[in-house]
Amino acid sequence: MAIAMEHFAAHGYEGARAEAIAAAAGVSKGAVFGYFGSKAGLFLAAYQSATRTFSRYLDAPASVLDQGFFSTISYWLANTPHMIHEDWIPYRVVLIGSYCSDLALKREITKYMQQEDPYGTREFVEFGVECGEVRRDIEIELIISLVDWLIDRCQDAIVTEELDPGLFGYFTQSAQMREQRVRQFVELLRSAISAPDTSTGSSQ
Repeated sequence: MAIAMEHFAAHGYEGARAEAIAAAAGVSKGAVFGYFGSKAGLFLAAYQSATRTFSRYLDAPASVLDQGFFSTISYWLANTPHMIHEDWIPYRVVLIGSYCSDLALKREITKYMQQEDPYGTREFVEFGVECGEVRRDIEIELIISLVDWLIDRCQDAIVTEELDPGLFGYFTQSAQMREQRVRQFVELLRSAISAPDTSTGSSQ
């Protein structure tokens, strides 16, 4: 699967060729299609492998978790560029999956994310509720979806600046601008889902 991830990361979904991936893996193209069914099936498997290499929200250091839900979000967003430089391939594969044009594949990706929850978003939101930082008066499924979608989009912006500057018309930002963006994002999220008694304060 590592070979498939490398090819998709380097060439994109449309540009990657199943025969090239099969040749690099030392198997026949027929064997690849026999196992994965199609190029979309192969990419879905690569996408799943990529997401499983990432840390879950609650894998943050204990010292960060002790500061609470919103501080943990700040930690992961601030560390996104560093993690990309450690291994850009899975980030690139996930980015490609997020914006591919194959609707059937997108549907399978969405189903996988909802069923497996590879980043542990539900557990993390429950942690926020238990900490008293996340509001209880809104259905938790809505909050989970909101956190998943918004943080994904914020990280996508960071990832594209690092891996593909200009993809969304952005240019690589300074460290100070990135820090400001993280603070502003967390404050926006806080205003939407924080419990009434934690609606003020910093996101440090």
